[in-house]
Amino acid sequence: MAQMKRIGVLTSGGDAPGMNAAVRAVARTAISMGIECIGIRRGWNGLINGDFVRLDTSSVSHIINKGGTILYTARSEEFRTEAGRKKAMDTCKLLGLDGIVAIGGDGTFQGALALSRLGIPVVGIPGTIDNDIGCSHYTIGYDTACNTAIEAIDKLRDTMQSHERCSVVEVMGRHAGHLALYVGIASGATAVLVPEREMDFEQDVVEKIRNARLSGRTHFMIVVAEGAGSAVEIGKKIHESTGIDPRVTVLGHIQRGGTPTARDRVTASRMGYSAVKVLAEKQCNRVIVIQNGVLTDLDMEEALAMKKHLNEPEYALLSAMTGGGSD
Repeated sequence: MAQMKRIGVLTSGGDAPGMNAAVRAVARTAISMGIECIGIRRGWNGLINGDFVRLDTSSVSHIINKGGTILYTARSEEFRTEAGRKKAMDTCKLLGLDGIVAIGGDGTFQGALALSRLGIPVVGIPGTIDNDIGCSHYTIGYDTACNTAIEAIDKLRDTMQSHERCSVVEVMGRHAGHLALYVGIASGATAVLVPEREMDFEQDVVEKIRNARLSGRTHFMIVVAEGAGSAVEIGKKIHESTGIDPRVTVLGHIQRGGTPTARDRVTASRMGYSAVKVLAEKQCNRVIVIQNGVLTDLDMEEALAMKKHLNEPEYALLSAMTGGGSD
């Protein structure tokens, strides 16, 4: 098996805090092993268009603490086509890339798998604030996004308490409620709505508000994953059912930004280091994952076939915590 001389690294899809730490780890690990590292900018689009930069020890200095991604990110419709992937393959040949580390979510891994079938070894690193990658129990950016949302909700609660009001907060999670569930537990929400559970508005929202009021609460916090429904519409229904005038806040992309937490920095560094080691030693198509607290790697096709379900113990905990009040 030939020694790798040069690899590429890219970030694709939605950005997540900690991606820069992963890029740094990939570059520095490669350099320590005598492998040149090329940063591919703007995801798979950059590989198609030849948008790249050589990475060295100094160029990845002082980025471990920065949110976003210094390599930029983009979604690439062209890469979904055979012609687009052929262009990307040509760029790999032109640059002499022996392998690629791709940081992102399921879409990124689908692209990596397609490229691997053309003969380029690829290793994926899961990075998404939604924590919805089926093969990994944890993804880069999740902890930071949770803490960002919790901090915002804590500040909203201060004013809700002062005015004795209800707050409806929409967090990210179009197809998965992991973020909303975790944030709801941590913030002592009155109710949490997630896309994995069909909503019974009367039982899941109205009765919980009533129980909280009967317990002496005069302010209420409802956390909604974006995939579970519109926070604005839920606010209107709360007003119609209870007479309360809710205040709606959509946190949106603020959850993607910010300084990554220690957990995300360390996890990203460990994953970046492992990705280069796997690429150099096995040269096969793998995904770096964390399962039951252990960092390991899986076959990419096997990993993409895995599904992640809502954490049932956490959901049971939420149900108990929201049975008679909030906070």
